[in-house]
Amino acid sequence: MMENQIIRKHTREIKIGNRAIGKEHPILIQSMTNTRTEDIKGTISQIQQLTMSGCDIIRCAVPTMEAAEALEEIKKGITIPLVADIHFDYRLAIAALEHGADKIRINPGNIGSKDKIRAVIDAAKERSIPIRVGVNSGSLEQELVEKYHGVTAEGIVESALDKVHIIEELGYDNLVISIKSSDVLMCVRAHELIADQTDYPLHVGITESGTLTSGTIKSAMGLGMILSQGIGDTIRVSLTGDPLEEIKSAKIILRTLGLRKGGIEVVSCPTCGRTQIDLIGLANQVEEMVSGIPLDLKVAVMGCVVNGPGEAKEADIGIAGGVGEGLIIKHGEVYKKVKEEELLSVLQYELLHWGE
Repeated sequence: MMENQIIRKHTREIKIGNRAIGKEHPILIQSMTNTRTEDIKGTISQIQQLTMSGCDIIRCAVPTMEAAEALEEIKKGITIPLVADIHFDYRLAIAALEHGADKIRINPGNIGSKDKIRAVIDAAKERSIPIRVGVNSGSLEQELVEKYHGVTAEGIVESALDKVHIIEELGYDNLVISIKSSDVLMCVRAHELIADQTDYPLHVGITESGTLTSGTIKSAMGLGMILSQGIGDTIRVSLTGDPLEEIKSAKIILRTLGLRKGGIEVVSCPTCGRTQIDLIGLANQVEEMVSGIPLDLKVAVMGCVVNGPGEAKEADIGIAGGVGEGLIIKHGEVYKKVKEEELLSVLQYELLHWGE
């Protein structure tokens, strides 16, 4: 076993459609559609794009009965598990289950009376469909805010476990827990606490993390701290923007921590006064070009001969630019010299014929 390998905490196995989480299963990436779920064609199209990018589980908002009924047709056009996101109306949860949801996300605290919760549990139990119990710091019960003198990690955990106990008392334990906060350190602490108190799988994320730049940084910090402790079975990078960006960020986070293999990792230097090519544009082109190549490699994009081959020696293959001339580097050694304008096409050829 590698010295720096993350040892994941043991959680029970939960099956979600054609996938499973917990136990020894890999951490799965989740996202959420931002189309109107009632728009069946548009929702299917977005899910298919997300699937191609590496999304493992997709969640759709179900605010209306029409949205719940649309799930049946949406399911026919996708290949990954579908989670129905339910708030307030227990009838929508039941309808989502009846129309093929592979999992439902509810907060029992806003579903209503125990009889309404029981009706949802009975419908899920009949179909052996898991329930994700979701609690956010922003909706923490007032009595817990008063008990802990504010919104705290301890309060979030107690709220979540209270909801879990309600469902367990109704005879169901096919559950996933999600506890989220936009406060990174509070979210990390809450996951540390709950991981010691339950063996249910945990869906991990920093809620309302923000726009692409700030949200990615906050999520990387929070998820990195949580996942590095072996906590987490599914993740979502919640961003205000295109859901495809969530998948890109999630894949990088998992790969950086050694929790996911496969896919090409692109490293590039930050540019300096020695850079004499459009390194920023070239690095972006390389990242886009390699996204669909199924190799487990590291590719370096360097702006000058100082960084390449020197600082690119840990990469499997790399490119470095100069004045009118470029270098193709393999394992820290110059492999061939090419014209600057040929760097991208030669790199692509080498990757497509890797191992031949």
